[in-house]
Amino acid sequence: MNRTAWPGVPFPLGPTWDGSGTNFSLFSENAEGVELCLFDESDREERIAMRQRTAHTWHVYLPGVGPGQRYGYRVEGPWKPADGHRFNPAKLLIDPYAKAIEGPIAFDRARVLAYAPGEEDVRDAEDSAPAIPRCVVTDETFDWEGDVRIERPWAETVIYELHVKGFTRLMPDVRDDLRGTYAGLASDAAIEYLRDLGVTAVELLPVHHIADEDLLVARGLSNFWGYSTIGFLAPHAGYAATGTRGEQVREFKGMVKALHRAGIEVILDVVYNHTAEGSHLGPTLSFKGIDNAAYYRLQPDDPRHYMDFTGTGNSLNPVNPSVLRLIMDSLRYFVTECHVDGFRFDLASALARELYDVDKLSAFFDVIHQDPVLSQVKLIAEPWDVGPGGYQVGNFPILWSEWNGMYRDTMRDFWRGHTAVAEFARRFTGSSDLYQSDGRHPSASINFVTCHDGFTLRDLVSHERKHNEANLEDNRDGTDDNRSWNCGVEGETDDPEVNALRDRQTRNFLATLLLSQGTPMVLAGDELRRTQQGNNNAYCQDNELSWLHWEPDERARGILEFTKRLLRLRAEHPVFRRPEFLTGEERQGSGAPDVWWFRPDGRRMTQADWSRGDAFTLGAFLNGAEIPTLTADGEPVVDESFIVLFNAWRDPVTFVLPPARFGRRWAHELCTGDPELGPNGTTHAARARVPLQGRALRVLRRVG
Repeated sequence: MNRTAWPGVPFPLGPTWDGSGTNFSLFSENAEGVELCLFDESDREERIAMRQRTAHTWHVYLPGVGPGQRYGYRVEGPWKPADGHRFNPAKLLIDPYAKAIEGPIAFDRARVLAYAPGEEDVRDAEDSAPAIPRCVVTDETFDWEGDVRIERPWAETVIYELHVKGFTRLMPDVRDDLRGTYAGLASDAAIEYLRDLGVTAVELLPVHHIADEDLLVARGLSNFWGYSTIGFLAPHAGYAATGTRGEQVREFKGMVKALHRAGIEVILDVVYNHTAEGSHLGPTLSFKGIDNAAYYRLQPDDPRHYMDFTGTGNSLNPVNPSVLRLIMDSLRYFVTECHVDGFRFDLASALARELYDVDKLSAFFDVIHQDPVLSQVKLIAEPWDVGPGGYQVGNFPILWSEWNGMYRDTMRDFWRGHTAVAEFARRFTGSSDLYQSDGRHPSASINFVTCHDGFTLRDLVSHERKHNEANLEDNRDGTDDNRSWNCGVEGETDDPEVNALRDRQTRNFLATLLLSQGTPMVLAGDELRRTQQGNNNAYCQDNELSWLHWEPDERARGILEFTKRLLRLRAEHPVFRRPEFLTGEERQGSGAPDVWWFRPDGRRMTQADWSRGDAFTLGAFLNGAEIPTLTADGEPVVDESFIVLFNAWRDPVTFVLPPARFGRRWAHELCTGDPELGPNGTTHAARARVPLQGRALRVLRRVG
């Protein structure tokens, strides 16, 4: 075929359709030649040499080529693995800037390793095209019907972490053909559930295009969580109900629009720290074959091998300006073109490493902070990686919130009687020791007890040991540091006392999480008592072990209703979601401090009390008249005041309420030990004695 090819332009990178044709542009600093490979409906390949090169960017414009065109790249260059160069034109490569990718890697159809079998230094000659999914040119037009980002204040945000497929795969009120897809999450049934629950944002496990690891495929498994990215601008095709030739992009946008219409923000979990290409012995799918030495961090004294701060075999190289640009272009695309509201950065410490150490002044942060678009969205860091010095909780810069791993560990330890009240109080009040000194607010602390990685909440109170046999790794995978307590029996039981204690512990965790200062994150399904049967690393379980079940028994219905009640309480009362840290002082003229801690005898906590390592009971007065913030109209925020009583010890305790200056009468609001009991008119006078059973929490509201 004698196809017309024009020089084109180097930017923007990727495929750009202008209504008459498509410009293709690919960055490769060390390549010696690039071929654009077009595929027709019969999968016949047409190769077009890209002869124009500007600033290490290869480009060509093809008149008449438009949306739906399937394509890939072949890149020629030196084959010198010892020097970090792994070019092999026999391997078809995925465009890093593709907006749509057709599907999975077909490992059984062709060899995707760039080296010959058993000979790491010999370039393999087998064509990988039969195994590699095609990229697709897309039409980016979409009718947003006036949709814009919600921009909900952090103090009003409640995050719900979910998996696009796992959330609706078994949801009975979703159409069969839409279950487990973007359209399923956009369905009336899914959105009605989220709204009724009371969450304000969904944090989606990775939705960038995913490539399963060949070792998992060989075991009949897949990377369900999706932390195995190969396309940073392409919504994963496997979550689309409507098609994979660009339809997945429109379906993803439609999902965002539907969630926004319901007042729910969309936060994406993004994986820019590594790719699906694994170690130096892993497959050549994209970056490794386009320019290995540019895209990846290589060992300075041994560039055959990667620096691995992620535990996956490789680390992407954001120190390279073109790789950093790829990350920023991906982020901007999902904000400007797909209207997402924020991002959670997986293993974010890896992105902040300049030469080696984690640096909060790194170029990665500089570029985001000066960007007029990205600096205005929700930015959440997973503040650790697996490299030396990678645990950086509390050390990310202003504008960033962080998954607070210290909160998780403290709350798990407190409710099993392993952490005393001082550390518990620090975490309950927003972790000012971590976030206040650099000008951040309580919302910088993303509080969570469970997340996708680890035990579900039901398993946290039912197992002390992991049970990961289904992963086919002889139970070696997954952490052994669970900080869990099985309440006396390992696994499921029909013992009514054990089950009652487990349900009370579940309510304790949920109440603590949703009444803490900071931004709460609930793991999808915890409110339904979802179990993974003790598997704390279900990353490869794309089955009913990971999917949510929607036929709750009586116990699950009780937990669900209690969770809704807590979320309503938090939404209605800003005293539980203050935008500023508590001080322990009176500053608004209310006659009492913003918080006052007391012992079970009703007396103020002393330094000696805080220093005790065996104290597991605590009372907190939260003053609704001491909230130092204004409404959008400039009016002061004034709320009711509450007392929260905590007893993490096994035995009952009787609290004496504070003196009358904190409140003359107090009404019951909720109790984790008696979840059916709601506000019923019963009140307690100041200095009254209020009983609280072992391992329980009670909330009282001031009524006089």
